[in-house]
Amino acid sequence: MSPDRHSPTHRTTRNHMPLCHDTRIAYSRTGRGDGLPIVLLHAGIADRRMWDDVLTPLSASREVVRLDLRGYGESTARPDGPWSPRADVTATLDALGIDRAHFVGCSLGAGVCAEVAVTRPDLVASLVLAAPGGALITEATDELRAFFRAEGTALEAGDLDAAVEANLRAWVDGPQRGPTEVRADLRAAVGVMQRRAFELTADWPDSTWEAETELDPPLTERLGEVTAPTLVIVGARDIDAIRSAADHVASGIAHARAVLWPDVAHLPPMERPEEFASAVLAWVDDAGDRAGGVERR
Repeated sequence: MSPDRHSPTHRTTRNHMPLCHDTRIAYSRTGRGDGLPIVLLHAGIADRRMWDDVLTPLSASREVVRLDLRGYGESTARPDGPWSPRADVTATLDALGIDRAHFVGCSLGAGVCAEVAVTRPDLVASLVLAAPGGALITEATDELRAFFRAEGTALEAGDLDAAVEANLRAWVDGPQRGPTEVRADLRAAVGVMQRRAFELTADWPDSTWEAETELDPPLTERLGEVTAPTLVIVGARDIDAIRSAADHVASGIAHARAVLWPDVAHLPPMERPEEFASAVLAWVDDAGDRAGGVERR
């Protein structure tokens, strides 16, 4: 059972986003239902707001918990010692009284979900990993290195506009599309979230990033430890490093199922929210009954 929302364990940010006192991680809880809750973890170019368009259909039958990872959205507190996103997530869910859930992540969030599945398998009933990135990336391809160069050059010059645009071009447009081929509202929404992350962490010293702890051995070598039923969704227009990571995840996790979505880049939940929500609900309803293989549609 969850602790009382008004207990001293939780307080509210200036815009009424609940903040877990134990971890200083912002979260929201929406919906209710008899089944296990769904936990949503966002991409590294976004924050919890990327799930806005899938929230209503998901929360109609399930409780949905969205977190802002540290340094994103309303999770503004700088860590003061060793830290990691996976530890922030598990500690926050423990504080909320959630002992088991279905985990859905996109990009960076997908990597965090998989890390939780390895380190706290008791928490994870199933996984939906969209555009698997973060700790799931296996190689720095030419396309990925080109993005890092563009973003790094802009940040070194102090040009946030250019840094945001580099992210939009790489991740929202993708290497096979131009900006005019993507919805303007989608680019604008991601631009706001990405800029927020840049601004929040602009004054974080190198020592903060160096204190972030990584799994050893790394996650990419421990996929065989994931026992939760896993659905992988990847866009055909995503960067090649992400498509390669999706292949690695699908082959490394027993009974994982991979689905390739055409005409989609790095953000399937934002590009096709209705279809994404339907896929998630179907998966959490019967995750244990699905076999491996790659389905194209």
